[in-house]
Amino acid sequence: MLGTIVNTATIIIGSAIGATMRQGISEKYRKVMFDALGLACIVLGVNASLSNMPKSEYPVLFIASLVIGIIVGTKLDWAGKLERYEARHHHPDSEKPSLVQGLTTGCLLYCIGTFSIVGPVLSALSPSAGWTFGESQNTFLYTNATLDLFTSAILAATYGWGMILAAPILFCWQSLFYFVAYFFRSAMPEEMRVEISIVGGVLILCSGLSILNLKDMKTINYLPSLLVPVLFYLIVYVFR
Repeated sequence: MLGTIVNTATIIIGSAIGATMRQGISEKYRKVMFDALGLACIVLGVNASLSNMPKSEYPVLFIASLVIGIIVGTKLDWAGKLERYEARHHHPDSEKPSLVQGLTTGCLLYCIGTFSIVGPVLSALSPSAGWTFGESQNTFLYTNATLDLFTSAILAATYGWGMILAAPILFCWQSLFYFVAYFFRSAMPEEMRVEISIVGGVLILCSGLSILNLKDMKTINYLPSLLVPVLFYLIVYVFR
């Protein structure tokens, strides 16, 4: 668990640094940082999806995941509920970046990727259960923590102090994989990780499009898509 705790702490520290710096950054520079973040999300999303597609056992699974996910997400209307909540608690300001959008983007960037999924599994399967700084099994999580330190600072410089809320979400996400691997003593099937990464890459791409105001994708409504590959492979392994 040490790797996950370190990763969570770096997001808190990075967010605090970025939010503090935000006060000294003019609107002009916040705008260009905002655009750069959108472009980065598009590149990262495309890379995550395309690099994993050749490894997919079921090439159409990600399409089914997106369709099912957006139907469920639209029915639940998470985006609408959060937008209405934010509108009630903030003064209208069309130039102000949406914290809902920021948290969605941040959580996807922090949680979707090999480091953040495989890292806690390897940590749980290590002989010392991942509580030693020197354990090589924590390398993925320490690397992810370093990346998230800088990413969280940039996000908080754009969206503000609310980005710290992404830290407990990352902690719960990585803890889920950690404890599943710890108690069942087996790693997540590689096939499942591949499908989650493909869907996650598409969602990061959606965030980039929204940030650049090219298309309001309401990315948070797509989040149920991430559960579809998990449920699919659970069914496959039960009946295999």
